[in-house]
Amino acid sequence: MSQPSQVYLTREGTELILNYGPKTHVAPSPHVLVIGGGVTGLTTAWALLDAGYTVTVVSEKWASLKDRITSQIAGALWEWPPAVCGKHTNLISLDNSKKWCMTTYRGLDKLMHTLPAHEHGVRMRMANFFFEQSIDKMPGQLEKMNEIAAVHDIQGFKHDPTLVKTHAVNQEAGVVDSYRHLAPVIDTDQYMGWLRSTVVARGGKLITRRINGDLLEQEDRLLGKYGAQAIMNATGLGAYETAADHSVVPLRGALVRVINDGKRFPIVREALCVSHDDTHGAEAEDIVFIVPRNDRTLILSGLVQPHVHTLDLTIDSPEIVRMRDRCNKFVPGLKNAELDPVPFVQGLRPFRNTNVRVEQEQRLKADGTHSRIIHSYGQGGSGFTLSFGCAADVLELLSGLEKSPYLERASL
Repeated sequence: MSQPSQVYLTREGTELILNYGPKTHVAPSPHVLVIGGGVTGLTTAWALLDAGYTVTVVSEKWASLKDRITSQIAGALWEWPPAVCGKHTNLISLDNSKKWCMTTYRGLDKLMHTLPAHEHGVRMRMANFFFEQSIDKMPGQLEKMNEIAAVHDIQGFKHDPTLVKTHAVNQEAGVVDSYRHLAPVIDTDQYMGWLRSTVVARGGKLITRRINGDLLEQEDRLLGKYGAQAIMNATGLGAYETAADHSVVPLRGALVRVINDGKRFPIVREALCVSHDDTHGAEAEDIVFIVPRNDRTLILSGLVQPHVHTLDLTIDSPEIVRMRDRCNKFVPGLKNAELDPVPFVQGLRPFRNTNVRVEQEQRLKADGTHSRIIHSYGQGGSGFTLSFGCAADVLELLSGLEKSPYLERASL
């Protein structure tokens, strides 16, 4: 197995670049406390460590096969925003997300071509997007497709209605137009384990603990307790409490996992997706999300339930049965699929009603001084897609903290 230290990240301008080979020595930087052990927190911790920061990551839970965290339950198909499952409609958020997602695309593409996929779980696959009417008649989707086509780094783009026939999509699915492009697909179990190992290999310290309450109110105590000079908040849905941000809401989602070995239906090697059509109404169930997780597991999804906090669905719940039926129409024989040993998972995507938040805490502390907390949360269903780009912006914000005259007494 390759050593995680063979790949490292550097920030060049606004980009976070993945490199391979011996790493140039970086002068030691301040200590950062990262709160949150999901894909956003660990990706940022990796970038901080490679930039020379000392990093402690505190998280209530870590990725495991016995008790999967939200990042493991994600669909984890790279998407140009807005994503199929849980989009950001704020224009500022969309503009930022388009920059962030391309930083991630380039980073994951480089990772896949640098280290074996079985180590980190990242693979480039063709992603197909289908539509119930000609895309020329759907202004929002047409704009998105044209943006994708114009980005040179997005490989394999093709607008081709015959993809419907190529993939033998059942006529009952009602789709008539489509386009495709290559996209990173992440085996979340494998990648989250690899990411954690990468952080540890660089000297990152991991502490299992839940931190409750508004971080601003306990900032000085936390900095003192962990010997840190700044805090990076990547608590996802927990930011409702840790950042006192009541614009954070859950988007409940779920995955059905089936065995993709070709015995009961043709092996699916490409992603097959249908976005929500706004003309159907906000409550319409019309999303299809079929993605090969790895060489054996196929995930079926398409559920987005805003403001639902409970995790009480089962594989036999009516909305899950309907979701699976929509997916079955796209792959001949899929209704006969054998269930994976872990057939059903569900989770709450951390969405923010305004925009993805990557910024320094704006509130002043009780003594009137500026905070040393930097936030990165609210990525919704796009945590993997935005992970490298958001980490790059956190590095820039931390650099600004070090230069800020308001923080001289913090010894940054």
